Amino acid sequence: MLTAPPPMPPAYNAGDTAWLLASTAMVLLMTPGLAFFYGGMVRVRHILMMIKMSFAALAFGTLVWWALGYTLAFGPDVGGVGLIGNVDRAFFRGIQLTTLTGAIPTYIFATFQMGFAVVTVALISGSIADRARMRGWLVFVPLWLLIVYAPAAHWVFDSQGWIHHQLGALDFAGGLPVELASGAAGLAVALALRGPRDWARREERPNNIPLVVIGVGLLWFGWFGFNSGSALSDQGTAAAAFLNTQLGAAAAMVTWPLVEKLQTGRVSTTGVVSAAVAGMVAITPACGEINPLGAVITGLVAGAVCAFAITLKYRFGVDDTLDVVGVHGVGGITGLLMVGLFATARISGQKGLFYGGGWSLLGKQVLAVLAVGAFSFLLSWLLAKAVDLAIGFRDATEYAHVPGAEAETAYDTLTAERLGTLVSEGAGRSDSELVRKVAELLRTRRQD
Repeated sequence: MLTAPPPMPPAYNAGDTAWLLASTAMVLLMTPGLAFFYGGMVRVRHILMMIKMSFAALAFGTLVWWALGYTLAFGPDVGGVGLIGNVDRAFFRGIQLTTLTGAIPTYIFATFQMGFAVVTVALISGSIADRARMRGWLVFVPLWLLIVYAPAAHWVFDSQGWIHHQLGALDFAGGLPVELASGAAGLAVALALRGPRDWARREERPNNIPLVVIGVGLLWFGWFGFNSGSALSDQGTAAAAFLNTQLGAAAAMVTWPLVEKLQTGRVSTTGVVSAAVAGMVAITPACGEINPLGAVITGLVAGAVCAFAITLKYRFGVDDTLDVVGVHGVGGITGLLMVGLFATARISGQKGLFYGGGWSLLGKQVLAVLAVGAFSFLLSWLLAKAVDLAIGFRDATEYAHVPGAEAETAYDTLTAERLGTLVSEGAGRSDSELVRKVAELLRTRRQD
């Protein structure tokens, strides 16, 4: 027999809750979208490994967030200094159906933040796409979430966090703990798990560009929930963040191709969709703090800056395989600095330099960037090295063969290989004999 649920407290808001429920589902879809995006960008023999790494982050990140991540990020502050939460909310202890965070049930607020944590650690896999071992990744993911992400999220998102409360820097939807932290961590693990010596000379072609575009489409859809949902309300701030997200992505898709055309003489499909990602990365910390004009300028700047930034890995010899540093790290920094220039005081009450606020806010943004960037880089490098020494994180064979590839493949390459063999061996045969052999092979493969 069904019983009526307990009545919600007076502060409960059904509209805000409904919007956050939808936003949470959108954010959780971003990690599968990232799996498609990364999977399409790598070589054929790496595609399944990249998809597995994202889904491993989805599984392990969810459980770690429920067990300890949420309480470290949003639990009562330890010592009142804004560095970390305590373990009072471990395993969601003490959270009931009627427990609220603001006007929203804490269950859905915590799940919304879970989506942030999961996609952040999944982003790092792009920096080591061609050389990470799954067993090392499965250890790295939960440790990174607890040691790096949870403290950074507490600093920025929790009302008692030192960046939010003491410093007063602005970050609407995660430019610091998500974008910058993942970019700095990507740089750290790329350095800790060095690529093969000839990586810069290898021709890296995406194995499936339509899969890349599908992945970006899912990311783009999810990003509206990511940014607008961060308003924790269905009021005007969410609408402004929604519009600014679209404007930032669109503007970056104008300037990135221009830079790519100047650098290479052509505009690629992967460059265009990467531009959209860069624009959304940059607008993430700014989407609720700036007006539409500021969003367009932010996107234009981010597209050009990130298009140039991804080429620096060749100059400095860092094998950041899928440009996590250049897009998420540099894009996040760009957006955070643009807040210091274009903040309009609509939400936070703080104005950027171009709106009469002076240099104060920009200085706070720079300090926050330096703090989170250094924190994530240092601890991520130490963690990657420790995991590599303990159980092995980097593939010793330079990823010539993906573990399990002989048992599971993304595409049927065997048919093509056998067709090639038939054609090469059939030079002396008649055309009819060759056609018969090909038909027999195809019939056999269909039966398999």
